[in-house]
Amino acid sequence: MARLTDYRGLRAVVTGASSGIGRCIALRLAAGGADVALVARREEPLQILAAEIESLGVRALIVPCDVSNFTQVKYACVRILEAFTHIDILFNNAGYGHHRRFLDWDIDDQQLMMQTNYFGSVYFTKLLLPQMVARNSGWLVFVASVAGKLGTPDESAYAASKFATVGMAEALSLEVEDDNVHVLTVCPGAINTPFFDEEALSRMPPVSKNHLADPEKLVDAIFKALRKGRHEVTYPRGIRAGYIVRALAPEFMRRQMKRVTLDAMDH
Repeated sequence: MARLTDYRGLRAVVTGASSGIGRCIALRLAAGGADVALVARREEPLQILAAEIESLGVRALIVPCDVSNFTQVKYACVRILEAFTHIDILFNNAGYGHHRRFLDWDIDDQQLMMQTNYFGSVYFTKLLLPQMVARNSGWLVFVASVAGKLGTPDESAYAASKFATVGMAEALSLEVEDDNVHVLTVCPGAINTPFFDEEALSRMPPVSKNHLADPEKLVDAIFKALRKGRHEVTYPRGIRAGYIVRALAPEFMRRQMKRVTLDAMDH
């Protein structure tokens, strides 16, 4: 059950589907034969994406929704279940980030970031997971971040939202695996998408800025992880070495992280 190898006839939800990673995931699902509910705030790019998906011979459902608003999410899930009857796969992908010092970070934006990045995933999971458990079948994918495993300067609020997502997904995975629901946590590094705006690029270490990863290759890694029944995937893979260094030599890792990232900000 945990290994997902055939998407034909499955029904999926992708949040944050209007651009970047979410858009790539939605198209990949459709190419595999899945019907896809497309969730994002902006309706126009969803309409363009839906037309592409339907040209592949599957169904696309446009669901405008601000994932940080539980009332909107409840309405969205009612629409999705009315249209699709049940959901096989939920990709919790919606999120945003900024890069700034904690002292300069507006508290309203910190709250909104947690509402969007963490609680947006909680809301959709809370509303769609029960029918997966009842059917004894389903997959939950949480698109978190390497920032949810390694805290870095200039990302305090973002890292907090992603650490929360990683922790919740890890605990949830243990809770629902006996109900035949598989949980995959995805931790991307720096990916070449609109997520990295001019503000982010100007404050990013050159080693990261010059090696932004291809979102299609990230999606390859996600679908490979689902095919193999894995519970976590980090992309690019080399970043996982940082987890080991942090566990074995935390003070060394701390000094290196500070040196690399703060030097970039100073320049």
